[in-house]
This record gives sequence, C-alpha cells and structure tokens, in this order.
Amino acid sequence: MSGHHFHVHGPHDHAVEHAAHGEDPFASRIAAMTAVFATLGALFGYMGGATQNDALMYKNEAAIRKTEASNQWGYYQSKSSKQNIAELALALTSGDAQEKYKAEVARYKQEKQEIKDKAEALEAEAKESEEHSDHAMHLHHRWAQAMTALQVAISLAAITLLTRRKWLEISSVAVAVGGCGLAAAALLHM
Repeated sequence: MSGHHFHVHGPHDHAVEHAAHGEDPFASRIAAMTAVFATLGALFGYMGGATQNDALMYKNEAAIRKTEASNQWGYYQSKSSKQNIAELALALTSGDAQEKYKAEVARYKQEKQEIKDKAEALEAEAKESEEHSDHAMHLHHRWAQAMTALQVAISLAAITLLTRRKWLEISSVAVAVGGCGLAAAALLHM
C-alpha cells in the first residue's frame, strides 16, 4: 500500500515480483524462456506477413499479365477478321486489286504472329507469377505454423509457471523447438 491508495496484488503479480527479484530460479527461468519464445514468435509473425504480401503481389502481377494477354488475344482476333475479309476480297477481285489484297493478307499474317508471340509471352509471365504466388503462400503457411507453435509454447510456459510441472516445461520447449523447425523449413523454402 502506498500513500492513500489501496492496492491489491493478485497471485500472478506476486509470482512475477518474486521472479523479478531472483527469489525463485524456476520462475526466472520460465520467464526468460517465455521472453525468448515471444521474441521468436514476433520474428516468425513478421516473416509470415512479409511472405503473405509477396504472395498477394505475385497474384496481382499474374492477374495483370492475364488481362494483358487477353487483350492481345482480342487484338489477334481482330487481325484474323481483317485477314479473312482481305482473303475474301482477294478471291473476288482480279488484277491490281488482287495484288493489294495479297499484300494485306501477308501483312495481317505477320502482324498476327507478332501479336500471338506477345500474348503467349504474357501468358507465360502470368503462369510464372502464379507459381511465385503459390510458393510464397506456402512459405506464409510455414511461418504461420511456426508462430502458432511458439504461441502454444508460451501458453504452456505460463501454465508451467502456475503449476510448476516439469513435464509442462519440457512440453513447452518441445513445441517451441517444433516451431523453430517449421521456421527453418520456411527459411530453406521447403
């Protein structure tokens, strides 16, 4: 009690005060372990967010490339229609007019090939971006799993502090090690 204020300490506050003063080595060890787990969990959370953003960026890039490819295929169809009209005109005319339409047919064929090549390149870029997105999302899931494991480890550490059960401490460390294994898999792009 300080001054004129009434202050009540809860059991957890009392345990934390004892741990802070070094009176209880078990509690100090669990508190330090929890702080390490929380730090690792924060790092894993950051990496999970970063990989999720990467996945969304690649997905957006794929959508843009698909739209551009679709536009090229529409342009290709337009040139095909013009080529078909020129071929019909070629069949219906003779002389100088026929030469003019032969040149147009040849020009449309060349233009269509260029457009087709561009559309196929855009489709390939879209596919590559989709693959990058899928891979980044897989890594995001790994980081999220690692972070979840660390959160479970922290919860187990809190229960360990309250119950003072050695098996819970070992379980907490084991779950944290599993989470670090998942993080390692994410770092290795597995």
